[in-house]
Amino acid sequence: MKFRLAVLAVAALGVLGLAQPIKIGCLLEFTGGCAAYGQMARDALEFARAVGIVPTEVLGRPIELVYFDARTEPTEAATGATRLIQVEKVVAIIGTMCSGPFLGAAEIVQAAGVPMIGPTTTNPLTTQVGDYLFRACFTDDDQGPVAADLALSFFGAKTAAVVIDVAQAYCVGLGKYFIEAFEALGGKVVATLYCRTGDVDYTAQLTEIMRVNPDIIYTPNYYTEVALMARQARDLGLTQPILGADGLYAPELIEIGGAAVEGIHFTTFWHPDLATGIALRYVEEYRKYFGRDPDAFGALAVDCYLLIVDAIQRAGSADPKAIKEALQTADLEVITGRTIMTPQGDPIKDFVFLKVENGQFVYATMIPAARAAEIKKLMGK
Repeated sequence: MKFRLAVLAVAALGVLGLAQPIKIGCLLEFTGGCAAYGQMARDALEFARAVGIVPTEVLGRPIELVYFDARTEPTEAATGATRLIQVEKVVAIIGTMCSGPFLGAAEIVQAAGVPMIGPTTTNPLTTQVGDYLFRACFTDDDQGPVAADLALSFFGAKTAAVVIDVAQAYCVGLGKYFIEAFEALGGKVVATLYCRTGDVDYTAQLTEIMRVNPDIIYTPNYYTEVALMARQARDLGLTQPILGADGLYAPELIEIGGAAVEGIHFTTFWHPDLATGIALRYVEEYRKYFGRDPDAFGALAVDCYLLIVDAIQRAGSADPKAIKEALQTADLEVITGRTIMTPQGDPIKDFVFLKVENGQFVYATMIPAARAAEIKKLMGK
């Protein structure tokens, strides 16, 4: 009886000229340690659809976004992936923003045969679970060596202290890659120290850093922990440059850290100063809409949307397997530039180097993707 009613409902939609929507899941962190990233992603997705920067239908069918809060927790991300696939019947998933939750959902998505593309999941393991897993960004086994090279060449550092958040797969992996590269390129890591997401007191770590007196502090952690650590470091009189990673590109870094985060540099994905093509309109309309500059997290979420819609269009189908196969051959100009996907789900992407200056994120330079390969050769890899 239920099946018959469903068939009749579909038929009624056809008579009325209403096509069934194609559902795309958005498994994003709206709460927890990465809440800012998920909120930036949702803002950007809804804005891009509202002003017509991205299509809201494909193959003659409307596109519907279905959101679920991954809460910055692998178990919650797994729950969300299950619900989006089994209950909402999504054909693809955008998310998560952070690597740990992505890994929590990866096996479920792979087993179900529904493609998932992470806007900013940089841990290399995230796409190694299976062929239904993709990312729109670079990987940390490239980002770490690029940061190490910048520590040596840009800052002239010979010694470094590294502070790693052991509660986050992203932070652990990136810290490891930085240490390997920094020492292989001739630097010396004089202290490797640890913290956990939610820590508010960094006295023990900073006391050890004062003792070993490194040339630079590398902290591949998220914005809240780095902002708090920077405030305490400056209060203690530590003046060394602080170098971070893509997890710092959130307004909360400056809101929490204030003057203490002035001068922090970090590697990241994109900056509005680099906008070309479709991104020029995106930046202009975003500034009018929100009264602020667009961020890399939102831009990459929109990239994921565009890549999925392009895959559906090229495949001529909203079947998840067809979408997966089309994503493997994606070559598309998106907000953050041209994205050429590899069959492994990892695109080739350049690196952007930003700094905090006068309470703003300011573009410093760009590092081509080819430089990461050169650094690895210098490391003997």
